[in-house]
Amino acid sequence: MAEYRSAGEAATVHEKALEAAAARVPAWAGRGFRYRPLVGGIMNQNWLVEVEGEARSFFLKIPGPGSEMFIDRLAANEAARNAHAIGVAPEVVFFDPADGLEVHEFLVGYRACTNADFADPAIQAGVLDIYRRLHAGPMLSLTKTVFDMIEEHVEQGRELGAHFPPAMDWILHRYGEAKAAFLASGLDVVPCFNDPMPGNFLIDAVGAGKPMKLIDYEFASNNERAYELGVLFAEMFYDEAKTLELIETYCGEVRPATVARIVVSRALADVKWASWAVVNRKLNTWDFDYQKYGIWKYMRARDVMADPRWDTWLRAM
Repeated sequence: MAEYRSAGEAATVHEKALEAAAARVPAWAGRGFRYRPLVGGIMNQNWLVEVEGEARSFFLKIPGPGSEMFIDRLAANEAARNAHAIGVAPEVVFFDPADGLEVHEFLVGYRACTNADFADPAIQAGVLDIYRRLHAGPMLSLTKTVFDMIEEHVEQGRELGAHFPPAMDWILHRYGEAKAAFLASGLDVVPCFNDPMPGNFLIDAVGAGKPMKLIDYEFASNNERAYELGVLFAEMFYDEAKTLELIETYCGEVRPATVARIVVSRALADVKWASWAVVNRKLNTWDFDYQKYGIWKYMRARDVMADPRWDTWLRAM
């Protein structure tokens, strides 16, 4: 764990940026504070801040350079506030719409989930319960479907000279088939989280019975409901049997059309995040192999798209 520094002790560029950001929070004016970096995230600088006279600690996020290409900070703030209002997210303490600087209450007694946690049926049920509540909440100002996301990333990649796989034309052909099937059947648009990275789900770490919380609403938008479930099931590597079980948990029944929409959405989710990754490879120098991650995602999308049942799923929608 990194050591704390006090206000005025900044020694690095990032620490200086943190101290400048903290000075912009009106409620902290003239008060001492200490801080340390938090591990996690591959786009922003995240910090834990403790302020004199405050009983609680705070999470401060400084948006990373280039993240504005993917993130509507106003929409993210709206989604985070809506989620807090229904009890599934921490309080937003401060937000600056000029650059997206945000401060949230830091949730003490929680830990971030790992992929291994998502093998626990209780965790699975908790995630789907949060999703049901979010999906039943107020619509967001931003509607951005998976189709908007994919086409945006592909265009960004072309403009930046990103390295797409040799089979990209075939992948985009299959993508077009999926889009046509969804549009013909009608989209089921609800407020969606869109980013089920395990670390965004926080669970009780001290045995106090604390309810699960969901953090980091940067990619939230109104989107196709099946995509929300498809990207979750893909990220957690759930097999077909588990997928059917969780569809029944969420929907109360398993219908062929629902299964088809969610399975096809798994492929769309991998195309979306693969395209996001190869674009990011051109934008930053973080110690993360975006290109390798993206190519793996494209490979996994191809696995679904090449399944002999692909046309059957499209017709079943």
